Parts: sequence; C-alpha cells; structure tokens
Amino acid sequence: MGAELVRGQNHPLPRTRLEILIAAEVPVLVAAALGDEGGRVHDGHRIAHPGAPVLPGVEVPRAAAAEHRLSADLGELSEAVHRVTVLLALPGSAARFGATAAPRATVTDADGTEIVRFTLAGLDAESAVVALELYRRQGGWKVRAVGQGYAEGLTALLADLGLPGAREMAEAMHEAGRLDAARATAPPKARPPEGGPVDYTHPGRQASRQPQPIAGDAAGWSMEERLYNQVWGMFEDLARSTAALRSAADFAAARLDRELDEALADPRARIGGAGDAARKTARAKHDELMGRAQAAHDRDLAQLTAEAEVVEAALPPAYARWGSPVWHRHRMPIELPQAVRLGDLHLPESASLRIPMLVRLPLERGLWVDSGATPADFTDSAERHRLALEVAVALAARLLAVHPVGEFSVEVIDPAGAGAGPLGVLTRTGALTGPPARGTAGVTQTLESLTRRVDLVRMAIGGGATEALPDGFDTARRLLMVNDFPQGFDDRALTRLRFLAEEGPAAGVHLLLVADRTDAGEYGSLLDPLWRSLTRLTPSPDDHFADPWVGHAWTFEPSLPPQGGAVLEQVLGVVSAARTKRK
Repeated sequence: MGAELVRGQNHPLPRTRLEILIAAEVPVLVAAALGDEGGRVHDGHRIAHPGAPVLPGVEVPRAAAAEHRLSADLGELSEAVHRVTVLLALPGSAARFGATAAPRATVTDADGTEIVRFTLAGLDAESAVVALELYRRQGGWKVRAVGQGYAEGLTALLADLGLPGAREMAEAMHEAGRLDAARATAPPKARPPEGGPVDYTHPGRQASRQPQPIAGDAAGWSMEERLYNQVWGMFEDLARSTAALRSAADFAAARLDRELDEALADPRARIGGAGDAARKTARAKHDELMGRAQAAHDRDLAQLTAEAEVVEAALPPAYARWGSPVWHRHRMPIELPQAVRLGDLHLPESASLRIPMLVRLPLERGLWVDSGATPADFTDSAERHRLALEVAVALAARLLAVHPVGEFSVEVIDPAGAGAGPLGVLTRTGALTGPPARGTAGVTQTLESLTRRVDLVRMAIGGGATEALPDGFDTARRLLMVNDFPQGFDDRALTRLRFLAEEGPAAGVHLLLVADRTDAGEYGSLLDPLWRSLTRLTPSPDDHFADPWVGHAWTFEPSLPPQGGAVLEQVLGVVSAARTKRK
C-alpha cells in the first residue's frame, strides 16, 4: 500500500510510467493540463480531455464516468512541460462535489504497484477541482496532493491555470464528455480500486449520515467498544480536517508568492497601475481560497463539537472526566474495560474542542508524569512536582476503580516521603497494598519483590505452565508508582527498574514514574532506554503528542478531579469497600 497524502503533501515518483486511478460516487469529467515552470497552460492544445484524449506522454478517458484510468509516461513529455495538472469536473450546472462522497485518486506504476493515494475531502459547493500535480523537481518527478476546488466550475479552474479562452475550452470539454457519455461503461456507483485509499472519516463512523450526532455511532460489538471507536474516529477526523486547513494555507501562500513574483518580474506590470492590480488580484485569490478552507474547517469543527458534547455525556467511568456524574454512582466493574482515559488532546486551530486520550488496557507501556519545566510552564520546581504527583495519584485511582475487585493493586515508592500530601488520599482510603516504601532499603526491597514476581510469571508463561504458580500466588496486576525518581536508587535499583519497565507489562507489572529527567542527568544516556519505553505525560498543557495519520503536534492536558471536590475519596472508598466485602 502506498503513502496516503493530505492536501499540500508531496511524494517522490520512483517511475516515469504511471497510471492514475480516479474513483467517484457519480460520473466525473477528467482532464490533464500540461504547464510550464509556473504551472501556466498556454493554449488548449496542451490539455488532454474527452474531445482530445491523447497528448504526447498523457492519455485520459473519452467520457465522464465514475471510474477512470489515466496513463502518463513522463519521459515522453516535452522538456517545456514542467507540470501535469490532473483535474476533475462534474457535468451539469447544478452539480457540486459536496453532495457526493469524496472522490479518490490513486497513483500507481505501470505494473499496478501503488505509490500514493489521496482522498479529496472537504469539498462543498465546488463543481471542479484540481486533484493532483505531477511536477519536475531536481531532475526527477514528484506528485503533490492539491484538492483545490472551484465553485465557479471548470471555467474558473482553467482561467487559474492561465489558459486563454478558458470559457470556450470548458464548454468544449463538457460538450465532448456529453457526446461520448453513451459509451461510458462505469457502474452508477463506483467502488475504489483494490488497495485504494481509505476515506477520511474513521471506519465504521456514521455521524456524517445522521442529522444529529449520536453517542455510540460507530462499529463495535458493545456500547463501550462503539464509544471507543467513535472517540478515535473524532480524533482522526479532526486531524485530517486540520491538515486540510494547514495544507490550503501553505498552498495559498505559495501561490500568492509565485504570482507576486511574476507581477514584479514583468517590467510592464511596474508601469502605471498594472502592477498594483496584479498584486490586488493575487491577494484576493489568496483570501478567497483561505476563506473557503476556513469555512470548511469551521463546518467540520462545529459538527465534531456537537458530537463531542453528546459522546462525553455517554462515556463510562473508564473513559469519562472526573467531573462526570457517572463517578458519583460508580460501582466496581465485573469485567476489565477496553481502555482508560489519560487526559485530553487538542489542536491550536480548535482549542475549545477536547478529544479524550484513551489507551488500551492492560497497559502495554509504562507511564511517566514529567515534573520538569516546559517552555510554557513558569511554576517553581516544588509546585511542578506536586502537580505531577497529583496527576499520578488520579491515574492510579482511576485504574483501581475501573478494574474488577481484586484484579489490580498499587504499590508506592516515595524514598524521601516528599509526596505525603498528594498520596494521602490513597493511604487514608486503604487503596494501597501497604505504606509507601521509604529510603534506599525500601526501594531495594520493593524492586526485588516485583522483579522476582516478573521472573516467575515469565517462566510460567514461557513454559506454558501458568497453573504451576505457587499456591496462593496473587495474580492481580500491579502498578508501581515511583515518586521523585531517581532519589534513593543505586545502580542495581536502576537496572531492576529498567527491567520492570521493559518486561513488567507482559507479566502484569506496570510502572508509573513521577520524575524530572534533568534530576537523572548524571546517568547520561544510560537511562535513555527507560525514558523511551514510557508514555510521557505532563501536569500542565504541553504539545508533545503526534497523531499516527498526519503527525500533528497535539497538546495534552491531564485528567484531574475538580478542585475542592471529593470524587477521588469517594471512588477510592468504593474500591476499599468492595475489597472488604470480597474478603
């Protein structure tokens, strides 16, 4: 499978003989325009369209259809051709792309191996769109995902390419498509080609087909699974909508710079008011494109905000904010939930919209609450440590509350006793397996015990004899919370902690570290594998998470109980009461 592009992204083309597959829900007209270094098309003889489908190096279909296959041999193009613009247009004066599913474009080599794919999402009133550009770059060729639509139709698109007589050419192209339409054999609703691109919406999401957002409107066997998938679908939709906005901004800025340079490069434009008019026109086009891009993003944001409000109110305790009413009527679950909430994520373009950050259970990686300073954090060191420990305590309480009774326990290492205040809610409610371990001796004893436990479980699992574990062996998962790391740790303790971080999760031992990395600076790169093995969280907002789709930097905010409330005390009281009753 090739790379999936978003608007503005480019990708090198390893071959010059290509095929471009277009899949749409309704018949579309496809053409390819051959442009110079600035992308300008000097006459109609440089456009391959249904009335003239073959040009040197390019061949397009002869009629409007829902599926198309364009052929390109870039090596056959004239040296004067620096850009091949692939464009789509809808037949009919009232047609618009916003009324259909997003078209998809896939670029393959001549053997059918997929190189890139691009879904033209975010279109609304547009009836013509530039899908892709193939362009020369440093002796080779690259492809760029464009997705720039034109509400004024094909005439405006061709005029933007600099084509003289754009209106006449647009009419001729539409007429040629109509004349050959009878020979089109595409089905009324096309399916994407094998291995084709995914839609921008999350698989199984149906919110876009509903007049009002609905909680649990995603695929899944249970309501919990459907909500989990819906949250991740919202995360993905916001990532892609923001990528479209940012790509449009980059494209608009690049086009504005190019057109301003062209205006200044022409001596005739500097005489009289011609230059001012050209610059004014260029800026107006920039503002018009950005206005449409922002409007599309605002529509997406409004829909996702409405969906988030509905979904947030329906989340079960494991996924819900601490201020949710579900915590006031919390009861211990019978089964392990699918995931747990660590906090919220948001982007600068949509700061008011928070997407829950959910991670699967059981935890595959340890957690590290970073108590060090961040560029936007001006609190002193002691306050940062206190806030970081409060985040860790809230996470431990949540994990205890969402696991079935007796299947999860928490141990604490607090070498200097500096965390007595925030840890008090855990000790007062009896949520811990014992008092926090203190001093170097306490660190050593706790780590030895957990290391032996992990070794024993690993041997049992590796030998396929879990039933051979000693009688009375406690099979509950353990969370080891370490405060003020690396205080109280010697070299042997550090080795054991690294072992627990790497091997513990598979054996049911998980790590929750509260630390400022600079405090461990004396160990240099020795602890780098430890830091890399943990998921870093912060007690104050910090943009250090990247999504797996387009790589945005997301700002993380921890999930904390409301100030002045007693929700943690109440929830941990439920945990302790359930344990007592079970005994």
